Amino acid sequence: MPEGDSLRRAAARLQPLVGDRVDVETPHPRAAVKRVAERLDGRRLESVEAVGKNLLLRFEGGVVLRSHLRMTGRWRLEPRGARRVGRPWLVLRGAEHEGVLWNGPVLELDNGKLARRLGPDVLDDPPELDAIVRNLHATDQARELGDALLDQRLVAGIGNMWKAEALWEVKLSPWARLRELSDDELRGAVDAAARLMRGAVETGRPGRNVYRRHVCPRCGGRISSRGQGDDNRTTYWCPACQAGNVMPSA
Repeated sequence: MPEGDSLRRAAARLQPLVGDRVDVETPHPRAAVKRVAERLDGRRLESVEAVGKNLLLRFEGGVVLRSHLRMTGRWRLEPRGARRVGRPWLVLRGAEHEGVLWNGPVLELDNGKLARRLGPDVLDDPPELDAIVRNLHATDQARELGDALLDQRLVAGIGNMWKAEALWEVKLSPWARLRELSDDELRGAVDAAARLMRGAVETGRPGRNVYRRHVCPRCGGRISSRGQGDDNRTTYWCPACQAGNVMPSA
């Protein structure tokens, strides 16, 4: 799933459209039924902003379009009139460029609901580490750290890959219970995610150390993987060097 750093890059990619009045089309039938084109066509695009794993496109008149890419969605910027094969979900046609959304299953007009249900964005500069730690304390303390870091109500933007990489970086087990961790450990985990993700925004995603790997580059141990949380997202970790050898319960 595209994570917060991917959405930041998508927002940057679409900036040439900001300020243009855009012609709007929804060629894909699943997008057409949402009837967003009728609300947006001919309006000026005022801004494009990434918030957590969401892209918010603000149009004149206070109309805001929310795009969430889930597992498969992608935004592209193409020259106006470019030929393409297939039916994208959305096309925003400006004076010189077209913003094209492919396979974007969540596409809806937002009335402010998003801001009310998201925690602080991990890619804020600087990130609100104290507020995020307070959120982690406010949730069920029996929750596993790896599961809690994916809860967008607590901290927005971290996905499965950066969760694994950040916890490997600070040598914390994704299976540790929140009640077992100090404030400094929680803050360190979130700060590591923020730092790694900022680097990915600025320079592109680096090589991975633990996510979908087999051997730990730090200790040479075998990387383990197992589903975690209600969504059963596959978690990767090194049992040999991530704190306390905390293992998932059977």
